Amino acid sequence: MTSKEINVVKDFVTAINRRNPAEISELMTEGHTFIDSTGRIESGRGNMTAGWAAYFRMFPDYEIHVESILGDQALVAVFGSACGTYNGKRGLVPENRIEMPAAWKALVADGKIKLWQVYADWTEGYRIIEEDKQTA
Repeated sequence: MTSKEINVVKDFVTAINRRNPAEISELMTEGHTFIDSTGRIESGRGNMTAGWAAYFRMFPDYEIHVESILGDQALVAVFGSACGTYNGKRGLVPENRIEMPAAWKALVADGKIKLWQVYADWTEGYRIIEEDKQTA
């Protein structure tokens, strides 16, 4: 049964939704790896703690909405959506709101997240960010 691993992932999502880098950090292994939707890889708990802090400055209301979670031993898959408002030149305005279906793959080791990989189509998000950058 993978309920323990699923609970670790649920706690990780809760920490993300609280936008609390310190809490997120406590749930990552020292060698934690993050892979974004473009395939870019970042590693190390300290590096990723700083990365989450920067991400929350860019998207101060970022949230993951979980629809379902499946687990197979240490591997946990999360399906749902992600949303947040880009804090660019226009600020936190409705035009900067990004929402997209998303999925995440997690590997759990010793009660912590060893790998967090996101799968999402950022096409609309990139368009919104680029449009915001063009704002005079």
